Amino acid sequence: MHGLILRVGPVCFRLASPWRAPMDAAAALYAGYPSPPDGIATVTARIDAPSPLRRWIRPQVVVEGDHRLDGTVPMALRHGLLALEMAMNMQVALGERRYLLLHAAAVERGGRAVILPGESGSGKSTLAALLGETGWRLLADEFVLIDLASGLIQPFPRAISLKNESIAAMEAVVADGSRFGPHLSGTPKGELRHLRPTPDAIARMDEPAEPALILFPTFGPAAAVEGVSRSELFARMTEGSTNYSDLGEAGFVRLSQLVQEAPAVRFSYPDGPTGAAIVEQFCAEAGL
Repeated sequence: MHGLILRVGPVCFRLASPWRAPMDAAAALYAGYPSPPDGIATVTARIDAPSPLRRWIRPQVVVEGDHRLDGTVPMALRHGLLALEMAMNMQVALGERRYLLLHAAAVERGGRAVILPGESGSGKSTLAALLGETGWRLLADEFVLIDLASGLIQPFPRAISLKNESIAAMEAVVADGSRFGPHLSGTPKGELRHLRPTPDAIARMDEPAEPALILFPTFGPAAAVEGVSRSELFARMTEGSTNYSDLGEAGFVRLSQLVQEAPAVRFSYPDGPTGAAIVEQFCAEAGL
């Protein structure tokens, strides 16, 4: 097995693969990330062949690690980097119990954070990536980690997953081409390319932030804004959490406090600059 050990916020990963190419791609994408302070990883995420033959003949990969989901569909080896990213996501989603996990992106400025929840395709990753290049610090893309005791967001600045039209949009913004991973075509989500967060986001991934605003973005329609009630917000946040039910009372108390303290709005936007401008307007009105 080829391996790579790195730390992303509070999670220390051990990545492994019997093929060198996906590991080389992961090492390039996560260049600059620190190692665990004691050199010991606490989470294993790996890819492997579904059968011995599939390692050599028409190679395929399956997602594995400390936690497994039966029935996962094998992927082509050319999508090995995507499979490794999925393995990292799966291990956090199934194994993390120290933090309340929210399926969302988040950015920070002045110690206060904007949480951007949304389903795949809502545009949250692209919007967070754009904000992360224009004066905000990226805290998270796939998962927002809420500390159960303090209620603060613990940064988890993984590589950002850009899809389809958003790839060219971010390539026009990010001058350093070495921060991009390879183009992955023909994936289940179309064309895909990962973006490493800014050096500042990586260097400051031990600095938590206070949740201040929750914005539900939707990419595509003309710009529009609509309020979100507390009851709807609570329901949507529980649906978007992979470990809420496992945390019991601690998860309920933490999420209830977040819902009570952070205003929430949903909005649609037709392009990245318009979306960023809407976020800035909301933040100005909230005093961020």
